[in-house]
Amino acid sequence: MFILGLAVAVACAAAGTAAAMTRGADGRTAARAGSLTGAGSSFVFPLVSQWIPAVDSAYGIKVTYGPIGSGGGISAVTNRTVDFGASDAPLTPDQFAACNGCVQIPWALGATSIPYNVPGLSKRLRFNGTVLAGIFQNTIQKWNDPAIAKLNPGVSLPSTDITPIHRSDNSGTTYNLTEYLSSASPAWKSKIGKGVAVNWPTGTSARGSAGVAAALGNTKGGITYVDVAYSLTNHLQFASIQNRAGKFTTPGLRGIAAAASTIKRVAPNNGGISIVNPGKKYPTAYPICTFTYVIVPKKTSKAKDVRTFVHWALTKGQTFGPKLLFVPIPKVVLTASLKALAQVKS
Repeated sequence: MFILGLAVAVACAAAGTAAAMTRGADGRTAARAGSLTGAGSSFVFPLVSQWIPAVDSAYGIKVTYGPIGSGGGISAVTNRTVDFGASDAPLTPDQFAACNGCVQIPWALGATSIPYNVPGLSKRLRFNGTVLAGIFQNTIQKWNDPAIAKLNPGVSLPSTDITPIHRSDNSGTTYNLTEYLSSASPAWKSKIGKGVAVNWPTGTSARGSAGVAAALGNTKGGITYVDVAYSLTNHLQFASIQNRAGKFTTPGLRGIAAAASTIKRVAPNNGGISIVNPGKKYPTAYPICTFTYVIVPKKTSKAKDVRTFVHWALTKGQTFGPKLLFVPIPKVVLTASLKALAQVKS
C-alpha cells in the first residue's frame, strides 16, 4: 500500500556570516531563510507534504511537519514546541484562551471520504446520514441490512459483519464526520454528538489518517472515514453520500466547491467555518467537507518566515491542491485569512 512520505528538512544557519543564497522557483535569487516546525492534522498532510519542497525552493524556508493529528497539533502550538499547528477542527473558546495569543487561519479546503472494504462490489455504494449514523452507532451491523439495501437497489450485498474503524487520536477528521452526523441524524446528535474524540459505541481504532487507511485494507467488512486524498492514493473504494437536495454526491472538486460556496462571510476572529450538510439549494454539494486551519502565535521570533510560508500556502500553494482533491479556498475566506495573517509579528 502506498503511504505518503514525510519530507523532513533540517535548517542550517551560519552564525556571523552572510546568509546563503538560493534560487527560487520563480527564477529569482533570494536570501536563504530559516526553519519552521509544524505538527497536527494528518488530513492536510498530503497537501503540506507537497508544499514543503516548493516553499524551500522558492524562499529557502525549511519546513518540518509531523502529521500527529489535530489535537496533537493544537497542544504543540499551545505549548510552543512547534512554530505552527494545524487542525481541521476549529479552536474552542477554551483552546483559544489556552493558546495565549494565537491566530487561527483557514488555509485549505477538502472533504472526508467514507471508504469501505466489501470485496466483490463493482458498483459504488450509497449512504445517507441516517444510515451512516446507524453504522457507526452499531444499530446497523450487517452489510445486507435492509436500510443499506434500500439505498442500493440491484446491488448484491453480503451478510458480512460491518466493522467501523475510527481514529484513536484526537482528530479533526473525526470532528468533521461527527459534525456531519450530528447535523444529519437527531439520534446521533442526542446520544453521541460532535468532537475531535467521541465515545464510539462500536468498532476498532487506529492512529492517524494513514493508520485507519491501512487498517481498512486489512479488515474485510470494514468502513472508515479519511481525507479523500488518502482514499485515492491508497486505492480505497469510497461511498457516495446523499445530500439535502436528495442527490448522491462524491468528494470531488465540484462537490467540495459547491459546499464552500455556502460561505458568504467569515467571522472577524476566524472562528470555525462550518460547511457540512448544505441546504437543498446546493444540489451538487458533497455534505462532509471541511476547512482546515493553521494556528500560529501572534508574537513569534519567526514571524517573517511564518508570514512568508503561510502567505505562499494561501496563494501559490493553493494550485497544488486540486490533484489531491483540495479545492482553492474561496475569495471571501482568502481575504479573511490574509487579514488574520497580518497579525503575526515579531
